[in-house]
Amino acid sequence: MSSAVEAGELAVAVPEHVTVERPKNRDHGDYATNVALQLAKAAGKPPRAVAELLAERLRGITGVAKVDIAGPGFLNITLDTATAGALARTVVEAGEAYGRNDALKGLKINLEFVSANPTGPIHIGGVRWAAVGDSMARVLRASGADVTTEYYLNDAGVQISKFAASLQAAANGREVPEGGYVGEYIVDIAKALTDAIPGVLDLPEAEQLEVFRTEGLKLMVAEIKRSMDEFGTHFDVWFSEKTLHDSGAVEKAIERLREQGHVFEQDGAVFLRTTDFGDDKDRVLIKADGDKTYFAADAAYYLSKRDRGAEVALYMLGADHHGYVNRLKAISACAGDDMDHNIEVKIGQFVKMLRDGEEVRMSKRAGNIITIDDVVEWIGVDAARYTLARSSTDSTITLDINVLTSQTNENRVFYVQYAHARMSSLRRKAADMGITRAADYKPELLSTEWENELLGKLAEFPGVLAEAGQFRQPHRVAVYLEGLAAAYHRFWDNCPVLPKGDDEVTDLTHARLWLVEATRTVLANGLTLLGVTAPERM
Repeated sequence: MSSAVEAGELAVAVPEHVTVERPKNRDHGDYATNVALQLAKAAGKPPRAVAELLAERLRGITGVAKVDIAGPGFLNITLDTATAGALARTVVEAGEAYGRNDALKGLKINLEFVSANPTGPIHIGGVRWAAVGDSMARVLRASGADVTTEYYLNDAGVQISKFAASLQAAANGREVPEGGYVGEYIVDIAKALTDAIPGVLDLPEAEQLEVFRTEGLKLMVAEIKRSMDEFGTHFDVWFSEKTLHDSGAVEKAIERLREQGHVFEQDGAVFLRTTDFGDDKDRVLIKADGDKTYFAADAAYYLSKRDRGAEVALYMLGADHHGYVNRLKAISACAGDDMDHNIEVKIGQFVKMLRDGEEVRMSKRAGNIITIDDVVEWIGVDAARYTLARSSTDSTITLDINVLTSQTNENRVFYVQYAHARMSSLRRKAADMGITRAADYKPELLSTEWENELLGKLAEFPGVLAEAGQFRQPHRVAVYLEGLAAAYHRFWDNCPVLPKGDDEVTDLTHARLWLVEATRTVLANGLTLLGVTAPERM
């Protein structure tokens, strides 16, 4: 295209972005582009005439076998087999770097997810965000973003007081107060605390309660960190809500918002005029009795993220937080930021678990919820992470324990991992036979429809990864991996790789070994982005 412009055949500016895609129907070539339609108006020519001009230029490029024009001016480009097959070597030599890109280079993102109250174990909704959030961070980093992952500890307020009172009651053998927390974990923490601090029960009630508040919170947070670590989810920052209040950050945030002109007083209370930016009502910052609201802390927390250098504050919230979207975005706008850029809010839908066709509702340890440890015990980390990350967060998810512990194609994580294990087994068998990938690689030999399909899938990976980061949708990686595994299984069924019996090792053997290794590399890269292992054996 640029050569056509330079030659004066097209009097247009070269566009900054040109869309080139892999056609779903392989009969339409290896790549397709609508660039002729994009240029037609500026060129003052019919789209098909522009397409004819560009097609002639493209046909002269080494490695292009043919260029067809479809419809009003779409260009379908087919590479020769040598050029298409050369991708396998490119993938293998790039290794872990294949697919990584600079689409989000320079973008600083604060990614907050899970952030469950530190008053109990992580429940199944939080488990979903643990899987999706961690995968999101990996995908964003693979696209060049500078990501800080963060867990917001709601360690101030009424719920912490109820938690402390529940621990105190359990330690003293009393009934948990109304509205308190129940479950074996409360008894376990209370006992751990009394064992660690002899004589705590001899203290006056008020002092005793304060010990249960401070030390009980530490134990609960440590328990949450343990669960997250075992699930393979790590946070760069554990941010304490209490520090916002203790440091005066909440008061400073209110004053900063007041300076922007969006704070007003009414009936003795202080409000933020969030309705100016799409919220359904103005939000209270300070109640008439002088107490600051949770919303005031939310405002201070957002400003803290921005002050710490985040260009984008990305929140991943549970299904019960739909009402938070507009109010959080309004905080950004009231602070003078761009609510369509500086803040993003994702809401995850509900998760349920089935066993033998029946919904599982209860946890032995927590009493009335399913915890992260329950999920790991029942189906394992890999199955949980993959299944929770493979669907759009807009959809509800059902984890079927029977399916996710089976070694069948219905278990999608098994299906993908088995493909990787199958390739690893082939590599070991080749080594046992003394066969290695030859340096004299002949990519033109990879000419069957199954080899072409597999090469086409490998070529898609960088684009899939870039889009997964751009649209904040790590599930695109899982969907891609399943398609890649399916293409490999079809290749395996139709294209023998290793010689049998007295058959000779040929150039085709070596070429297919390159293709297998490239596929294994991409599967491993994709699974790693989802925080899932790529097993050598199954």
